[in-house]
Amino acid sequence: MAENLVLYRKYRPQDFDEVIGQEHIVKTLQNSLSSGSISHAYLFCGPRGSGKTTIARIFAKELGCDGMDLVEIDAASHTGVEDVRALIEGLQFAPVKSKYKVFIIDECHQLSKSAANALLKTLEEPPAHAIFILATTEASKMLATIVSRCQRFDFKRLHVSEIEKKLAFILKKEGILAEPAVLPLIALNARGSFRDAESLLDKCISFTAGDKLITVKEIKELLGIVEVGQISKLVDFLLVKNSKDAIGYINAMLDSGVDLQEATKTLVFYLRQCLLLKINPEFLTPQNSGLSKEELEVIVRQITGLTEKNIQAMLEIFIEAEQKMKYATILQLPLELAVVEICSA
Repeated sequence: MAENLVLYRKYRPQDFDEVIGQEHIVKTLQNSLSSGSISHAYLFCGPRGSGKTTIARIFAKELGCDGMDLVEIDAASHTGVEDVRALIEGLQFAPVKSKYKVFIIDECHQLSKSAANALLKTLEEPPAHAIFILATTEASKMLATIVSRCQRFDFKRLHVSEIEKKLAFILKKEGILAEPAVLPLIALNARGSFRDAESLLDKCISFTAGDKLITVKEIKELLGIVEVGQISKLVDFLLVKNSKDAIGYINAMLDSGVDLQEATKTLVFYLRQCLLLKINPEFLTPQNSGLSKEELEVIVRQITGLTEKNIQAMLEIFIEAEQKMKYATILQLPLELAVVEICSA
């Protein structure tokens, strides 16, 4: 059955040594295990796909918890107070095998107010055997009183190089080859998420199962991925106020199978990199930006005649266009209007 598992399940780290990224969190948790200094509540905060639930499970495993001693709840689908009360009722039972009973609550910011208050009362006076691990992508939406009772860990958005390392490991295990530009392209479009990167790679492997070689051309056709070079060319049109060629280029990308919503996200990402480099040239490197040395050099050229305000204005216009595209009858229209606005300014 293992062969049929999706990649992110098949290659999910099973112990701390297999975790890529989040080394600061892994080291702290390992130290607490060594010293026996275990908290009754932990809060794992960070972007989706950064390893919060995976590390929570590994931590539970290191504490000797599995089977009935490990309880997982997805707060996104169990938001009510009755769900939390059912969990609380289970607290009265001692662990079956372990010293501890671990409760992992994913997306805990989605608990209703009454459910969050019920959880708070439990966190104030937890049984000695209970350990709570709360995971969230939006800590700001949680009750401050719950946050204050947890040992907090902030997960960082993963670097492109870290994601590439994991994807290369998977390809080696699967016996599949890829053109040199494939992994950077997938990693960049995963936006810092291991899970999204592995899902993209899964689709590519299924698509190319016959020849066991993933090519850039194939993944662009399959996933509608846009390359940084294409975005760079669009930005060049904007810089010289050439709305005609910019709009023609957008429609050409659409006709060639590019996912315009993803392209707009990449454009926003690209312009953010432009702004960061304009503010401080030392902010970005090929290692932390997901861009090659040559791509960064192109950005430096492009921003020479721009001010921070110029780049900020473009960013805000395209962020708004990205939101409008979700509901647009004509998909490319918000993007075209954004181009006209920028070129007319």
